[in-house]
Amino acid sequence: MTMLDDRTTAAPTWPAAYPQRYAVVDVETTGLARNDRIVSAAVYHLDMHGNVEDHWYTLVNPQRDPGPVRIHGLTSDVLEGAPLFGEIAAELSARLEGRVLVAHNAAFDWSMIAREYARTRGAAPTRQRLCTIALAKELRLPLPNHKLESLAAHYGVVQQRAHHALDDARVLAEAFRPSLHTAARDGVRLPLLECRPLTEWSDAPVTPRVGYQPSYGHGSWRPSRKRPPCPFPNPGRYEPGGQLVQGMRIAFSGDTSVERELLEDRAIEAGLHVATGVSRLTSLLVTNDPDASTSKAVKAASYGTPVVDEGAFTQLLRDVAPAPGPSAGRAPASE
Repeated sequence: MTMLDDRTTAAPTWPAAYPQRYAVVDVETTGLARNDRIVSAAVYHLDMHGNVEDHWYTLVNPQRDPGPVRIHGLTSDVLEGAPLFGEIAAELSARLEGRVLVAHNAAFDWSMIAREYARTRGAAPTRQRLCTIALAKELRLPLPNHKLESLAAHYGVVQQRAHHALDDARVLAEAFRPSLHTAARDGVRLPLLECRPLTEWSDAPVTPRVGYQPSYGHGSWRPSRKRPPCPFPNPGRYEPGGQLVQGMRIAFSGDTSVERELLEDRAIEAGLHVATGVSRLTSLLVTNDPDASTSKAVKAASYGTPVVDEGAFTQLLRDVAPAPGPSAGRAPASE
């Protein structure tokens, strides 16, 4: 039996604070870096109870090498006649307007979408997103890992074409609906995060720094600025449930909804030390995908470094404790 066809009657105590409409999204891309491009996108419209209303799918010409064809199956020949992102942006906007974006590892899908809009000098109309990985954690689902295939298997949803945007979006829509109903039944607060449009895209050429990958096409991301050293000593590791303290060493890994350098600016303004890597001295790792096999995540796990996601870190930035000592001064984070 398919979840989409089994429309369970909503509980009479459906939470009033839950969103009214959702857009389940999946994008396939040329890669995982900030200069990579979308090659296909799919959107499933769901009503407030998770019932499917309609769906949409499109190929997108990335104007560059399609990347891992062995994964998404889209060759340069297939994509050559596809529309450019700028040509589908209006339709995608109409599909996202007034809805919460739902995706598996939503920080990634949102970041790719936001960057494509930034290249067109536009912005997606999405204001909130919901990550089904975060929701699965909130529900404490007994999953072996946080892959989409594991979530699908938990709910008996059959994948037909893994890494095909339309089928991945269908699978996620089917798996999201029972998750949503379980959350509503148990009174679970949905892990909604704000979607902020990117504002740092520029046509002006930049001089790449060491390790910086310039963007394909005409646009480019601003180079990082040389930052002053943190004036406060490192007080040690962040204690889960406690406060950040000025001088703590913070590392970031993976994509974030807020442009990385802007997030780093907030941390520095709060009196924190932004580290480029993870070591035994790192106080906290901020990542939206702690299960990813990135070098920072692997090192954090080996050192026992505390890990929080972007949303939790943003909340912690609102109340950073001053560094101990007579010269310590309060440096509140900017909002």
